[in-house]
Amino acid sequence: MSWKPGDRREGMSSMVRVDQAGEYGATRIYAGQLAVMGDRTPMARMIAGMASQEERHRAFFDAMIARRGVRPTALQPFWNIAGFALGAATAAMGPEAAMACTAAIETEIDLHYQQQLEEIGTGDPELAEAVAKFRDEELEHRDTALAHGAEHAPAYPLLSGLIRAGCRAAIAISKRI
Repeated sequence: MSWKPGDRREGMSSMVRVDQAGEYGATRIYAGQLAVMGDRTPMARMIAGMASQEERHRAFFDAMIARRGVRPTALQPFWNIAGFALGAATAAMGPEAAMACTAAIETEIDLHYQQQLEEIGTGDPELAEAVAKFRDEELEHRDTALAHGAEHAPAYPLLSGLIRAGCRAAIAISKRI
């Protein structure tokens, strides 16, 4: 979706809103995975490291929302529960399913952030710089997940497809609500 010049402020606000919601959702997914996995395995420690990066991303967007006076998504309570449930469910399926969840979500986030970078152009250097940096870290998460067995998860194509579709829907909804 491209914004007309008169819509630029709302377009940037929508980006900040959806990015904050997404980073919040990511922290909740990892919290759900860690609640099931604990901290006893190398995989759990790796997830905790990715969760720490997501917390940093979320904190950046929390501050940007406050500083720019952007209305956060009204769906945050839903993303809280849905993210945690998705994380717990995939971890309960096994470490490969937890990694499949990360790979699927980060694949969509890569596409989402790339589209945002194209739309931002030179219009908002602060947002563009953050999105580019966070996109690189999300790609590292995806690659880590793939290297640690994501594609070996039970019913990987179905699981990945469902999570990716859910992620696309969450992005579309959080832009507006």
